[in-house]
Amino acid sequence: MNISFDNTENAFAYKSDKDLKGARWLFKTMDYSWFVQLGTRLTPFVMKTGLPFVHSLIRQTIFKQFVGGETLEETAQVGDLLGKYGIQVILDYGVEGKEGEERFDQATEEFVRVVRYAATQKNIPFISIKVTGLARFDLLHTLNDAPRLRSGIHDNESENDEWERVKDRLFHIGEVAAELGIGVLIDAEESWIQDPIDRVAMELMEAFNRDKVIIYNTFQLYRHDRLRFLQLSHQIAQNKGFQLGAKLVRGAYMEKERQRAADHGYPSPIQPNKDASDADFNAAIQYCFDHLDDLAVIIASHNEASNLLAAKLLDEKGLGHHHPKVHFSQLYGMSDNITFNLAKEGFSVSKYLPFGPIRDVIPYLMRRAKENSSVSGQTGRELSLIKKELERRK
Repeated sequence: MNISFDNTENAFAYKSDKDLKGARWLFKTMDYSWFVQLGTRLTPFVMKTGLPFVHSLIRQTIFKQFVGGETLEETAQVGDLLGKYGIQVILDYGVEGKEGEERFDQATEEFVRVVRYAATQKNIPFISIKVTGLARFDLLHTLNDAPRLRSGIHDNESENDEWERVKDRLFHIGEVAAELGIGVLIDAEESWIQDPIDRVAMELMEAFNRDKVIIYNTFQLYRHDRLRFLQLSHQIAQNKGFQLGAKLVRGAYMEKERQRAADHGYPSPIQPNKDASDADFNAAIQYCFDHLDDLAVIIASHNEASNLLAAKLLDEKGLGHHHPKVHFSQLYGMSDNITFNLAKEGFSVSKYLPFGPIRDVIPYLMRRAKENSSVSGQTGRELSLIKKELERRK
């Protein structure tokens, strides 16, 4: 294996000088935590004004960096470009936090449309779904705290009916995906709504992961209980005769999780430090690689050491770089040095590519801004690589 995550010529081959300079400006801005905090608070409100210059500013900066387009058709252009470099795509219709049964049904049909579109493309093996795009946040919160939740019993009949409609939406998407052979990744969300998401993800896997892995649940390893949960999920899958689909991430809600735990007086679900998160993430990689006979794994990480560990394990085990049950992925707009250099060495790797109207993807964009600001070294690393490549091109 001859791989270097410092090779910026590979990493940014798809970007023009103008695009790189725009990315440099954006990441420089994100380096100021006070500016990010102010921007993430004001942007959702400013967007509601409908002022054209606000829409244009966001579209040409943070939206352009992290989102494929406002429509599936726009996003197809980005997908085609990535495909030229051997990079696959995880398509995500970026709606979340909407309210109303009609909106949820519309979102379901859009996800089905995304599945059908993915099936026509050579480099789109997966789509991604946030359950909060198909269900009320408060419903998930209520179910998360409901007594006897795991037995499926709940006191409020109307909420039971509402939850059944959510499950019907998810199973409808799963049926189409299974028929067309497209993987569906169920995103992890906040810990106080995660239980019902985990439960329905297991039900979906039991239904659709018999012959091959179609459904993947997401395991946030910055939570100190998720390595054990991964192992338990695998044991349940073995007992029930289906294959586990596991997407490994560190997580995207760290500051919010810690703050809520402090405000409500319960122990934080977040690891005590980065070293503990790294240890559990790498242990999860090792666990999955030891059980590839009956599970599939997506290593969705921006951590260079973890990606290198997984790449080396594939080599050491003689599994080949393009193993059908091992996939790497990074967010569009971040860690191109990992994605493009893995692709150059023949690994199965994708970009997580959201799309949708700017108003609808604002929550996603605000998380990207906060993540780059809060994760130690993330913005600095992106900036140093961009500067290195601009210097190389002189």
